[in-house]
Amino acid sequence: MAKLGIIGGGAMGAAFAGGVISSGIIKAAEIIVADIDGSRLENLACDLGVATTANALIAANQAELVLLAVKPSVVGSVVEEIAAVAANKLIISIAAGVSLQAIESRLPDNAGVIRAMPNTPCQIGAGAIGFCVGASVTRPQTEQAKSIFDSVGISVQVPESMLDAVTALSGSGPAYVYLMIEALSDAGVRVGLPRDAALKLAAQTVYGAAQMVISEHAHPAVLKDQVTSPGGTTIAGLDALEKAGFRSAVIEAVKAAARRSKELS
Repeated sequence: MAKLGIIGGGAMGAAFAGGVISSGIIKAAEIIVADIDGSRLENLACDLGVATTANALIAANQAELVLLAVKPSVVGSVVEEIAAVAANKLIISIAAGVSLQAIESRLPDNAGVIRAMPNTPCQIGAGAIGFCVGASVTRPQTEQAKSIFDSVGISVQVPESMLDAVTALSGSGPAYVYLMIEALSDAGVRVGLPRDAALKLAAQTVYGAAQMVISEHAHPAVLKDQVTSPGGTTIAGLDALEKAGFRSAVIEAVKAAARRSKELS
């Protein structure tokens, strides 16, 4: 009997498999991955040492916990396929926009359902995940799911009503940060730096600043003030950002993404 069955062996499914193995939560021999793409399964078996199958029902039947890492458009059909073997199991969905109710309505009443919104940095163990739990989920199941999420980054439990906000902030957030890195890199070139050097410095600066917020447990405003000398270069740059509406633009981006997430749901 496998501890974890992953249905969907794409980038996110593989990331979770690798994360739990690396963290020691679940051994490779205790994982089975299902996917319709044979080449994906071959790579996962070779790279991670997990069991594989082309049949989602087989994976769900053999596992204590099932992670749905498939596209939102096929979640319903996959859930219906595995419903017959889902009793008393925990089902975790990472499909955007698919509600708890939409999954629970297709499963036995005693099947626990957790809905999560991961982001792409989960693929390198630096993800940010918001998740909510269904009515039948027990505390041990919640703790088990959180340990899986934390194996690929950090996770925060929220009410389901807040998942659109999570999607807008951390789900879409990497794109905002990539845009900022690109802009910083372009600015570095504009003031005379070679492209390669500008990009490396920009990316490392964003990475280092984020690590400072996390490791120092300090409010960003406090850390910002530590960089900002009276009459210096940083305050001149911050003044230009405020005049350009940088702060407002970021807020509006998250608001727009949250609205769109609700529309898609």
